[in-house]
Amino acid sequence: MPIPSRALTRLRLTALSAAVCLLASIGLLASPAHAAGVLDTTCTPPSSSTTTYSPPLTLTPQPSSSTLSYQFGPCVSLSQPAVTSGTSTRTNPASSRSCLDLLGVSAGTLTITWNTGQTSTLSVNVTSTRAGAALVVTQTGTVTSGLFAGDTVVITQTGPAADVLLCTAGLGTVPSIYGLLTLEITSV
Repeated sequence: MPIPSRALTRLRLTALSAAVCLLASIGLLASPAHAAGVLDTTCTPPSSSTTTYSPPLTLTPQPSSSTLSYQFGPCVSLSQPAVTSGTSTRTNPASSRSCLDLLGVSAGTLTITWNTGQTSTLSVNVTSTRAGAALVVTQTGTVTSGLFAGDTVVITQTGPAADVLLCTAGLGTVPSIYGLLTLEITSV
């Protein structure tokens, strides 16, 4: 039996609230220790990321394209004080995927265009896990070119896992994933 639209919206809002509480209790308040270097640039919520799937992901693999949109800001940088925000958008061509592919490990690149017009290209390893009602996506890697080249980067995104949970149970689809995020760039 399909879940009514209002109930699904309440479920998503409840999951987002739980994710924000989880982020506040374990993610944002305790910054990870860095082996070397100085934390140079930080972007905090309402920084966010949205990934949209077309067509929506189902339990059965099917061709689906994805569009990733990142909004970074507010940002604070010790070495580049003019950097206060950034954006990134990437469209991936259709490939066979299902909602089961959303949890696990992958790799990718991301180019951030900062409010100053400068860019940073990142090479990252991506780990996606579910923590209760939250979907936690962690990207770790390096800035390979542009502003902050050679520095390490960590992006942590947390959002509701309701659609993913329903889809992996065969009870729904995943049209998009939204999450609040933090970005940390550490000089080496």
